[in-house]
Amino acid sequence: MIDRYRPHVLVLPEDDANRQMANGFVLHPGVNSRTIQILDTAGGWASVVEYVKKDGNINHLRKFEQCRVVLLLDYDNQFPGRFDSICEKIPGDLRDRVYVLGVLSEPEELKSDLKKPFEKIGNALASECCRDVQEVWQHPLLRHNHGELVRLIQDVKPFLFGNQ
Repeated sequence: MIDRYRPHVLVLPEDDANRQMANGFVLHPGVNSRTIQILDTAGGWASVVEYVKKDGNINHLRKFEQCRVVLLLDYDNQFPGRFDSICEKIPGDLRDRVYVLGVLSEPEELKSDLKKPFEKIGNALASECCRDVQEVWQHPLLRHNHGELVRLIQDVKPFLFGNQ
């Protein structure tokens, strides 16, 4: 269980494929699993947007200043438009603690290209974050995340990586 008064990350996966990748990420031994929580799947990218706009979630972020949120979605080949649309809905005072990441098309295409199950993909992505390398992150279906990824890692590395 995470301590909401200490630095922590909430991950909102769009669907089950994204949830499985997030689970693989959290299961990496270099990730401090006490500082990250995967929320229930949103049920589509539009529901991810609703999460961002919902007053209760905005109030939660304002109350718990140590909270970061990762919105994990499929871009359905709608990048950067979908990214920009979602970012516009994030209140300005919270934008520095909300991160939008996702596969350019759909996770199933990434799974097919890498020939790995979703959890193993998530585990490999966590490994790269822990080691400050980007190989899988440079895959054509993931490299568009670079700016958000750099921003996220700089913010969460002190408490998320290293399994403290």
